[in-house]
Amino acid sequence: MPRRPRIDLAGYHHIINRGVNRSDIFIDDSDYEMFLKMVCKACKSYQVILHDYCLMSNHFHLLVETKIDNLSLFMKHINSNYAIYSNKKQNRSGHFWQGRFYSRYITNDDYYYTLIRYIEQNPIEAKIVEKVGEYPYTLGAIIVNREVPISCTHHSRLLQELDYENIQEMIGVKLQEEELKLLSEIQKQKVITTDNLNRPAYQKTLKEHFVKQDRNDAIISALKDGYTQAKIAKFIGVSRSLVCKIVKER
Repeated sequence: MPRRPRIDLAGYHHIINRGVNRSDIFIDDSDYEMFLKMVCKACKSYQVILHDYCLMSNHFHLLVETKIDNLSLFMKHINSNYAIYSNKKQNRSGHFWQGRFYSRYITNDDYYYTLIRYIEQNPIEAKIVEKVGEYPYTLGAIIVNREVPISCTHHSRLLQELDYENIQEMIGVKLQEEELKLLSEIQKQKVITTDNLNRPAYQKTLKEHFVKQDRNDAIISALKDGYTQAKIAKFIGVSRSLVCKIVKER
């Protein structure tokens, strides 16, 4: 069976992955902590913001924002490193993940806020806790317990918009039938086309980015403006792999 197409387009993505045969991927607290540490390291390397997360025993949810078209590289880094860590710790071999990962591109705020509630309410649906924020391995728990957030969530919209006082009101309300239907319909789609996605207009042309800056600085500036690595590479006449290398080194 062919792989389901994914969108690597810069923007917001909901990511899910599970252990092979739905086996546990997190055994104890140190596993959850190590996974989040690896996520933050990958976020730094690939210019990704983590907006929300929920780590369940046999699967995880991440809501991320990519600045450039590198979602697959970002997830490969996390999946590979965590699988190596866990297999070594448990003295086992073979497949660790159910697949590469499942992802959906978030096209509007309605979908975004519905997903936030869906992600944070996963432990409630599993009957592990009763309220948002009571399950420790979510960003909601950081807000409820007034804890210091992990570094890759410092720019999370969730942290900026919610606090201890309003978290239950904003994302603790149970998802309604229409909202669950929306999520179900999106998850069943085999392909999400990018033709009609709203992308921000570039603040500068590529020529303007490169006219007064050092080349490597201009590459980073253009990426932050929304240009893809491929477009930048073509404009300055270098390979995409060189642009990717420069990004990683910065």
